[in-house]
Amino acid sequence: MPHAPQIKIPATYIRGGTSKGVFFRLQDLPAAAQQPGAARDKLLLRVIGSPDPYGKQIDGMGGATSSTSKTVILSRSSRPDHDVDYLFGQVSIDAAFVDWSGNCGNLSAAVGSFAISSGLVDAARVPDNGTCTVRIWQANISKTIVAHVPITNGQVQETGDFELDGVTFPAAEVQLEFLDPADDGDGEGGGSMFPTGNLVDDLEVPGVGTLKATLINAGIPTIFVEAEALGYTGTELQDAINGDAKALARFETIRAHGALRMGLIKDVAEAAARQHTPKVAFIAKPAGYTASSGKHVAAGDVDLLVRALSMGKLHHAMMGTAAVAIGTAAAIPGTLVNLAAGGGAREAVRFGHPSGTLRVGAAAAQVNGEWTVTKAIMSRSARVLMEGWVRVPGDAF
Repeated sequence: MPHAPQIKIPATYIRGGTSKGVFFRLQDLPAAAQQPGAARDKLLLRVIGSPDPYGKQIDGMGGATSSTSKTVILSRSSRPDHDVDYLFGQVSIDAAFVDWSGNCGNLSAAVGSFAISSGLVDAARVPDNGTCTVRIWQANISKTIVAHVPITNGQVQETGDFELDGVTFPAAEVQLEFLDPADDGDGEGGGSMFPTGNLVDDLEVPGVGTLKATLINAGIPTIFVEAEALGYTGTELQDAINGDAKALARFETIRAHGALRMGLIKDVAEAAARQHTPKVAFIAKPAGYTASSGKHVAAGDVDLLVRALSMGKLHHAMMGTAAVAIGTAAAIPGTLVNLAAGGGAREAVRFGHPSGTLRVGAAAAQVNGEWTVTKAIMSRSARVLMEGWVRVPGDAF
């Protein structure tokens, strides 16, 4: 019987923040996959190695975690004052779908450097030495991200001494600005940072109870609940949650009912096909703990503790977009995040996560009775791991 040959597609495998993903230029994709639709989704699923009933993604580029089952497509931007359009696809591990409903804040750190290195940024804008400012249009959520990428001798600088908890080795620092990160009406949240109109809601979750929750659209739609209400301390590491099937099911139920309350879905059953958003996180006041690396985090090192779930599992560190949500919520007096951090006005917060700590800043203000945030700022790093071609069977899409 005839066998389909493998095809080669130019691709780059990059670590961005605490995530890894396969990056493509739109122009390099096969013609059928240059448009949104089934062909593109099937191609990316095959590239990553999904769906995999074994949950390992052995026959693909995925790493069998939500942090390593990611794809990015970049193209020159047609929007004024932007360099590149950035489209993010979160690939399910065990199911045949790609979730396009949100951004990846961690991989955002690699978008600027990839855009420069792959010729998507005008060469005249890249200095011989210094910093190249790349204006990114995040196409999933219709938002602008500004990346400040270090340049040495005309090339992207990737090595350096910036340390990021959750990443083993130091690298060059990339500062990211997420401009106007709250929902402004273009997204699904109805044009409000707080889709219910409340800083804190009573969220009724069948089988769990009624939980105090802050539901926010900033960076990524996120549901914040109190760790104590669920019997946790906020110092938990991955195994404490991911090894507990009942806990994971409970968090998914909370996520589904939170999504319904936020207006992101019309029926709780729809949440199963929308795994990337919203996120669910549990928070607590500062306490000391030992991070997954063995590093001790003292209570005085942080303003609060946050643990967040992504794609049904506790994240090993913190999603970049969820960090934006944390920073934004912390800047607004009265949210659960702000109260856990001690309350009052603040422009930055340092929170503890399973791998260590992270600082994020946000500028929030109340205008005509509505809370707005102009930008959130944090530093990440990025490094190319491999570049060349990825191969997939020609009949895979």
